Amino acid sequence: MAEDTTGGNAAAAGTIAGKPAILPTLETPTLTKAELAELLFDRLGLNKRESKDMVEAFFEIVHGTLVTGQDVKLSGFGNFNIRRKAPRPGRNPRTGESIPIKARNVVTFHASHKLKALVQGDTPLEGEFE
Repeated sequence: MAEDTTGGNAAAAGTIAGKPAILPTLETPTLTKAELAELLFDRLGLNKRESKDMVEAFFEIVHGTLVTGQDVKLSGFGNFNIRRKAPRPGRNPRTGESIPIKARNVVTFHASHKLKALVQGDTPLEGEFE
């Protein structure tokens, strides 16, 4: 777990359910699936195998839902949407040759207002972020 660098100011660090929010450290600037499993192990008391399986199952469900073309909405976090991109002309930057870019589906993410507020450092009302 990262050391508190806010001088003990929990509002500046952000809290979730009374526990400090997960903030990346200089050593690990991103949160990985392994770190999520470790947090489940630490906070919920699941064993390491159950924690890893739960994280994997969550991402399999999200992945499978998006592959079928359905949107994923996570309250208080954001929405993953499938968007269809039309075919368009493209150009090879090295040769200048014109190449067609095929139509394709892309995944977009839109953060919720609550997540945006937390990232900006605004503190949510008590019990608003669950």
